[in-house]
Amino acid sequence: MKILFIGGTGRISAACAAKAAQNGWDVALLNRGNDPGSVPDGAEVIRADVSDEDAVRRALAGRRFDCAADFLVYTPEQARGRVRLFSGLTDQFIFIGTASAYHKPASDWLITEGTPLANPYWKYSREKIACEEVFMAEYRENGFPVTVARPSHTYDHRAVPVPIHGAKGSWQVIARILAGKPVIVHGDGLSFWTFTHSSDFAEAFAGLIGNPHAIGEAVHITSDEKLTWNAAFAAIGHALGKKADLLHVSSEMLAAHRPDLEGSLLGDKAPSIIFDNTKLKRLVPGFTAKVRFDQGVRGTLEYVLSHEDCRVEDPEFDGFCDMIERKYREFVAP
Repeated sequence: MKILFIGGTGRISAACAAKAAQNGWDVALLNRGNDPGSVPDGAEVIRADVSDEDAVRRALAGRRFDCAADFLVYTPEQARGRVRLFSGLTDQFIFIGTASAYHKPASDWLITEGTPLANPYWKYSREKIACEEVFMAEYRENGFPVTVARPSHTYDHRAVPVPIHGAKGSWQVIARILAGKPVIVHGDGLSFWTFTHSSDFAEAFAGLIGNPHAIGEAVHITSDEKLTWNAAFAAIGHALGKKADLLHVSSEMLAAHRPDLEGSLLGDKAPSIIFDNTKLKRLVPGFTAKVRFDQGVRGTLEYVLSHEDCRVEDPEFDGFCDMIERKYREFVAP
């Protein structure tokens, strides 16, 4: 099979491209060529800026693919552009949506693909919903062969997944644990969450590629493992040989002091979310996520601690955490 990945070097897409290459498929990556180290062996890199439709059209002239998987669509305008580019060019187009699109606040603790899509807290999620609507309308009206994949909190070897971090990634949270400083956990830390390792996501994703039963369908891809945030930090601390000092602060207070957290907390990580993966397992028989969080995060930490480029200091975020701690202590001290 000939597979085109638009992107192909990110946290999720790199694992998917690598899995496709391992399957012996003919893999091409369409991107600007800025991260050659993440390109799987034997894959072709087609250099073009995907935001430039004419440039992409020239780069893909005379080609046809069994599947095009796009990890770089974030707005309905971009979605309409992809329809123009890939209609007649591929037998399947996989759009990467997001599981954060599901109804917030959650109307039910169990999330299925039939759960309504609505997120008043996060523009990112609303834009992804609008993208889905563009693609599904094209499927219904013109037969555009779309499949929607909805990842949730997916991580790889390059960064530890945490609920709150700064602009430079999650390393500063790990640094605080190592230094014995408090780390912020939203709420009481007892809400349930699901972490999915990118290798597990890639395994399921490969089962959707070229799958005729997936055309016109939306499906989320997550692990079945459920952890509280406190348990997740216990696993991270255990892997570091340190007990994380958890500072529990309400999501509303955190968002009030950092408005950009409203989407990722109130619109995503604050409520308990448990996914029903029945539909995925029907589409990809035999699939089961294999990487437990304690195992996956240990591997991630081993990689991060041995690669300096993954350990980017973030003094601004560190200062934010210290400020929140001061305010918290001032409130509870009396």
